[in-house]
Amino acid sequence: MNIWTRFRLGTTLALCSLCSHADAGLFGSSGYTQTQYPIVLSHGFMGWDKILGVEHWYGIPAALRSGGAEVYATQVSQSNSTEVRGEELLAQVEEIVALSGKPKVNLIGHSHGGPTIRYVAGVRPDLVASVTTIGSPNKGLELADLLIGTGPLGVTTASLAVDALATLINALSSNPSSEPQDTRAFLDSISTPGMQAFNSKFPHGLPATACGEGDYKVRGVRYYSWTGTGVITNPLDFTDGLLALMSLGLKGEDSDGAVTRCGSHLGQVIRDNYLMNHMDEINQMLGLTSLFETSPISVYRQHANRLKNVGL
Repeated sequence: MNIWTRFRLGTTLALCSLCSHADAGLFGSSGYTQTQYPIVLSHGFMGWDKILGVEHWYGIPAALRSGGAEVYATQVSQSNSTEVRGEELLAQVEEIVALSGKPKVNLIGHSHGGPTIRYVAGVRPDLVASVTTIGSPNKGLELADLLIGTGPLGVTTASLAVDALATLINALSSNPSSEPQDTRAFLDSISTPGMQAFNSKFPHGLPATACGEGDYKVRGVRYYSWTGTGVITNPLDFTDGLLALMSLGLKGEDSDGAVTRCGSHLGQVIRDNYLMNHMDEINQMLGLTSLFETSPISVYRQHANRLKNVGL
């Protein structure tokens, strides 16, 4: 890991207690989210840590820290294979463990961040206390199948365009990834056949039935998942329209606009029908979520408390 990343993680560790006190006025400081092990957030496709002061996990790290949690928002390649992203994340997890003095971490991954954290738990379960996937295509992404089905020309054209955008997002991020962008590798990795191959290597927590739950604990790691089934949730959020278009390719199945409800299941399913879309699940855009559903921030705080209560 490079010197800058070392410095960043060390600085974050040193400031964690200060963050908790600073945010206490907003969320309270009762130890409600004070897990035994650090919480590590892993973004999905086209995610970032912070751009121009805007967090990918909008307001979530501060809310968790306010109740005592030690939180790290990591960054990996925006568009690449699960394995490449997983190795990047693993290096950061090893550094967090060394700096925090805690032997394990609680991994939380959104979208492609779900398979990414599953990879880390699969190759280094000794470093992982829990895995929580949020709106993650644990059985494959049908939209990737559709794009791959357009043929080499369509895939190549889309890949070049997405690679360029991903490169820009990475460059604007606070702590850019050193890995290249490879959208073709992303599509192959997250497609239904790609995830079938991945799941054969890392089956931990996968349901045995189409829409059931998987084992809650495997090799000492607890597995959780949750997702939404809303698409249009806030008329002020322009991303709702994009997700509505994407959802047309999901054959009418309940989804968050990108990932189907049953396809997101892993381990203990906390809930699979929040009135949230794929962006709401990370409190984006800028907190414009449904007024008729629990705040995403509250869901994250409740989950941290759940982890705390089982000794994680």
